[in-house]
Order: sequence, then C-alpha cells, then structure tokens
Amino acid sequence: MKVRIKFFAILRERAGTGEVSKEIADGSTVADLWRQLQRDFPKLDVPGIRLLYAVNKDYVGLEHKLSDNDEVVFVPPVSGGR
Repeated sequence: MKVRIKFFAILRERAGTGEVSKEIADGSTVADLWRQLQRDFPKLDVPGIRLLYAVNKDYVGLEHKLSDNDEVVFVPPVSGGR
C-alpha cells in the first residue's frame, strides 16, 4: 500500500523535502513507517526526539495501523515564545 508523508520544520530540513510517498507493507503502523523513514533519511534518526503524529488530520499514537492512501504528518517539537 502507498502512503503520503509530510514533514514540517526541522524534520523537513533534515529530510531535505517536505513531502514523500512511500510503499509500505499491509498492517504497518506509524512506528513502522517512522523506522523506515529513519533508514531512508538517516538525518531523521535523532535519539530522544519527541514527535506528534497525525493521520488524515487526526492525531494518533505510534501503534495506529495505516491504510492505503493515508496522509501521515510528523510534527516536531515546537519551541519559542517568551
């Protein structure tokens, strides 16, 4: 099955792109996809990084099972303000 992945902020910089499509195995979870992306884009392999995950605009956990044509967004931590 195929999913579309979007990266924001520092993840976009590290991946060198804002969006990719990827073929993944049936039954894959967000965690499985993240591990594959870290292999494809080694600069994403940041120990201890805390992310938020959204599938089709709904926040989900790492164990969420993906479906064909899902849009997966990885949201890095946000800093700033006062």
